[in-house]
Amino acid sequence: MAAYPQDPGAPDAPYLAFWRERHLCTLTTPRPDGSPHVVPVGVTYDPGARLARVIADKASAKVRNVRAAGAEGARTAVCQVDGRRWATLEGRAFVRTEPDRVAEAERRYEERYGRAPRPNPSRVVIEIELTRAMGRG
Repeated sequence: MAAYPQDPGAPDAPYLAFWRERHLCTLTTPRPDGSPHVVPVGVTYDPGARLARVIADKASAKVRNVRAAGAEGARTAVCQVDGRRWATLEGRAFVRTEPDRVAEAERRYEERYGRAPRPNPSRVVIEIELTRAMGRG
């Protein structure tokens, strides 16, 4: 089987361009019992910081799953697909509540998806510290 590795901090141009297009993605987090929890989300990718960001409500299952993993973070993956093009980012996820981090995630979401996220005073950001990237842009 062919492998399509990317450097999460310096992906090739087609891969990065694919992450800048408007696509619905999936986020996979581990439940406390170890089973995968997969949900549709908007994702932004910041290779310079080696981060993927997902905005979320602090009461959501995805946020609970990340927090349940503890201080070492939750092993997670985000993925998008469009025909034969696909991209996956993997790493350790952490829930961030700092207003500047949430605002940065909202700004990047608006930039990628072309609209501001609806107001939500309970919003947090799941930051994924990237360790692996793969796919074909």
